Amino acid sequence: MSVCGPVLRSFFSHSVSCFIWLRVAHGSKCLCKQFDVGPVSYAHIFTMISPLGLQVWDAGTGALLQKMPADLPGKAAAPDGASSVRRSGGWKLAEEAACREDVSRICPKHSWNNNLAVLECLQDRKDETELAADCNHLLWNYKFNLTTDPKFESVAVEVCKTTISGIKECAAEERGKGYLVSCLVDHRTNISEYQCNQYITKMTSIVFSDYRLICGFMDKCKDDINKLHCGSVNTGEKDIHSQGEVIACLEKGLVSEAEEQPAITINEDCKKSIMRVAELSSDDFHLDRHLYFACREDRERLCENTPAGEGKVYKCLFNHKFEESMSDKVRLVCGERLIVMALPPTVLFSTCFGSCSAGQTVSGECQGEMLDYRRMLMEDYSLSPEIVLHCRGEIDTHCSGLHHKGRTLHCLMRVGLQTLIQETDPGADYRIDRALNEACESVIQTACKHIRNGDPMILSCLMEHLYTDKMVEDCEHRLLELQYFISRDWKLDPILYKKCQNDASRICHTHGWNETSEFMPPGAVFSCLYRHAYRTEMQGRRLSRDCKTEVQRILHQRALDVKLDPELQQRCMTDLGKWCSEKTEAGQELECLQDHLDELVTSCRDVVGNLTELESEDIQIEALLIRACEPVIQSYCHEVADNQIDTGDLMECLVANKHQKEMNEKCTVGVTHFQLIQMKDFRFSYKFKMACKEDVLKLCPNIKKKVDVVICLSTTVRNDTLQEGREQRVSMKCRKQLRVEELEMSEDIRLEPDLYESCWQDIKQHCQNVVFGNAQVIECLKEKKKQLTQHCHQKVFKLQETEMMDPELDFQLMRVCKQMIRRFCSETDAKNMLQCLKQNKNSELMDPKCKQMITKRQITQNTDYRLNPVLRKACKADIPKFCQGILNNAKDDNELEGQVISCLKLKYADQRLSPDCEGQISVILQESALDYRLDPQLQLQCNDEIPRLCAEEVAAQEQTGQVEECLKINLLKISHEGCKKEVLNILKESKADIFVDPVLHTACALDIKHQCAAIPPGRGRQMSCLMEALQDKRVRLQPECKKRLQDRIDMWSYAAKVAPAEGFSDLAGQVFTSPAKNYILSMLAMCVVLLFLMGLLCGRITKRVTQELKDR
Repeated sequence: MSVCGPVLRSFFSHSVSCFIWLRVAHGSKCLCKQFDVGPVSYAHIFTMISPLGLQVWDAGTGALLQKMPADLPGKAAAPDGASSVRRSGGWKLAEEAACREDVSRICPKHSWNNNLAVLECLQDRKDETELAADCNHLLWNYKFNLTTDPKFESVAVEVCKTTISGIKECAAEERGKGYLVSCLVDHRTNISEYQCNQYITKMTSIVFSDYRLICGFMDKCKDDINKLHCGSVNTGEKDIHSQGEVIACLEKGLVSEAEEQPAITINEDCKKSIMRVAELSSDDFHLDRHLYFACREDRERLCENTPAGEGKVYKCLFNHKFEESMSDKVRLVCGERLIVMALPPTVLFSTCFGSCSAGQTVSGECQGEMLDYRRMLMEDYSLSPEIVLHCRGEIDTHCSGLHHKGRTLHCLMRVGLQTLIQETDPGADYRIDRALNEACESVIQTACKHIRNGDPMILSCLMEHLYTDKMVEDCEHRLLELQYFISRDWKLDPILYKKCQNDASRICHTHGWNETSEFMPPGAVFSCLYRHAYRTEMQGRRLSRDCKTEVQRILHQRALDVKLDPELQQRCMTDLGKWCSEKTEAGQELECLQDHLDELVTSCRDVVGNLTELESEDIQIEALLIRACEPVIQSYCHEVADNQIDTGDLMECLVANKHQKEMNEKCTVGVTHFQLIQMKDFRFSYKFKMACKEDVLKLCPNIKKKVDVVICLSTTVRNDTLQEGREQRVSMKCRKQLRVEELEMSEDIRLEPDLYESCWQDIKQHCQNVVFGNAQVIECLKEKKKQLTQHCHQKVFKLQETEMMDPELDFQLMRVCKQMIRRFCSETDAKNMLQCLKQNKNSELMDPKCKQMITKRQITQNTDYRLNPVLRKACKADIPKFCQGILNNAKDDNELEGQVISCLKLKYADQRLSPDCEGQISVILQESALDYRLDPQLQLQCNDEIPRLCAEEVAAQEQTGQVEECLKINLLKISHEGCKKEVLNILKESKADIFVDPVLHTACALDIKHQCAAIPPGRGRQMSCLMEALQDKRVRLQPECKKRLQDRIDMWSYAAKVAPAEGFSDLAGQVFTSPAKNYILSMLAMCVVLLFLMGLLCGRITKRVTQELKDR
């Protein structure tokens, strides 16, 4: 493309193209004031006008033929030996001996009396019909004398008197040299006199039968005829009536010269003469003798009903040019003729010159001619000499054998072909592109049938259905090839140009519609327009409403393929090859660039970043995503979709409903991908950017990644909240949007890059079959927490700590318990949501799945007091007071496995905790008594004993305290000392509160109601009440309660034996919590009294003092 590329880019820039304005304006006044036909290539003009616009006259054999001088032929035309006898009726060509036999054999009898009718008959004979040599010479001399005799001109003067006086050029011509008739032929489109019209038409057919009869032609082209071996100028060396072949030969030379073939040049005077002949003959098929004889049979077969004149036969033959039934000879001749027709600009002027004068309205006839000629150019690349010349190598290499029906041009589009697209402008009417029209016919009939045929919106409709079920593969390829060029010249989209020309001039500084700067990159104007399409009023200089709508429409369509974004493709060519060479599906290249945003070169990263920022504002740019998500949009987001302008609400709605049943895999993947891309830069989240832009600049400067910005702002909000009385530095609107972003990030571990990178290896090892999304991978890591690497374990612990402080960020909990939250906790603050759910966990209306999830979170909380913010706050003074040793040995971000809570439980049994802390520990004791899994130390120490001794209770999963009861009953069978100690601690704790012993509490519920109703729970009061009732023979307890109480007494006795007090505090605790504490205290008091009396007595005996000592 080293030669082909530059000429394609420059081809259109030098042409004066009135056509585009004509098509855009649809009948508006034309702006062209003149046609520049100087050094500009002739082919440039054909974007404006058609060569087939000359009017034709069907001249018969009218009365004017009788005005021909009767004695003219007889005096000069008769060859040697021919009869020169004058007849009363005048000289008759049919009566000459040289031609009598041929006339009677070839021509109908009724034409014999009319010399011109006979001449026309003999000229238009079949190729296989031969004429006698003498007749040929006779006909030649007759025509020669006819066109040179002064009487010939005198007839013209008489018949065309009014016309000649009205045409100054013809009135000024010198008489007697044939120039007058030649001038009338040149101006025959301006002849209004009927008889003059007939006369000139007949003379034209005579003149065009032989190039030597055309005024001045032989003198100007004699040297070129000999140089190109196009025939002889000497009569007799060749069939006189096939002299049209001489002109055909010269025309071939003219085409070869246009293609810059070496050693072929035609002098300028001859070139002008050839052009003039082509112009005149293009009007009527009969006047092109070479084409007429070559194509006569095909004309009769394929164009039988096509009348001659106005170039209609030319059009018909070209339309059938690629049919198999047309002979190769005819196809070749038609192609050569049409190439010559494409060279002279004057061929088209006759139809459209008046329409394209300043201030004139474009006529329908002119528009029709333009459409026909543009269609020809699209179907046959050889009609554009510049394409043939400069793209010959590309055609031979890439497009051999694809000449038919515009296939070569579409092949060249893939290699790079801007010229012809700009010339023909198929964006204005898709029908010009025959290959596209045929490939997309079925799509147009089904998807675009509501649009008028030929309307520019057809292309827009096809783009709307790109990559849909209605699109066919061939149409898809042709459409993208065409759109590649339209996207690089905004004027090729007539709707866009019409609606945005004023905006482009005002904002993008485009001075004229037909001005093209070589220094302006392809697609620069449209890039300027779409950058301004999404500006707010505060940012200034916005597009008009119509232009903005059109720019958005095109942007939505072109986002399907990076090749339709010239700026993106140009700047990212290297990165596309480096990172995305294997991404061939629709839309994958842009997604690939977004995935590698940080690795892209600066220029590419900037343009990809700008486009991604636009997508966040108007997600409908992602046309493939919108199509995939159509069911979800219709069900949940139709309101925001209808008003999706400058808000970003549609993507937010899709994220919120990402796990609805209507959501398909493609939509889920697309929405998640967009969320992942947003994490690379906070500007990619439009609503977040607009809400927090000022806060980010003030509080988090120089931070770009969204996750870092969210952490920065969240930390600021938390710190301001913890410091009572301090005003929030983050604005209210930013805090609201920050909440949305935090909730969205909790749904997928990939949206938290730090956690994802830290746990990548653990995910592959432990959660490889878990699907991303719905926080499933995060949940998997939580369940496998003990098996994780240290770094990942620490990150998961920090995540859990955050979620426990703000349960709304626990995506799995909120998803599973969504309905239960509405039922039980609709008015509860988000931070207390888990606490509310725990309180209603055992309700009959609680959903089993939600109950199971709540239990999981309780288990997590009991592993470490830091994961229970309510307990942490209530026991903030008790923990360092009683459990400091445990804290000293703890490691940051690692669970304490319930050690601190176990420490607090023991102090609860000793009744030494503060009231707030005691209340929280009481709740934990009650919960863990029902479900052993809520006691991490018990589960850890008895991991082997529970399956061995209590397998049935574990399998029942009733969560009624049966496993703990089993361990108590089998205390003597427990061999593991750690497990035995934990069971003894449970027994010890149960003395403090009967609620800690659910089995006993259930068995004695009625007795507590009857015997201990006035005694408040806690501190072992109700337990002491039951023990006293058990010892009181007047009280009759329920048999089950009595049995359970006796069992507890036995267990406590055993516990006291196997677990003696470790210190005075433990001993005092055992005494005060013992049911026989009164007896024990009485005995202790008696011992103290006896010791006191013994002391007094012993002291008087040992310390007796004699009287003598006192007297001293």
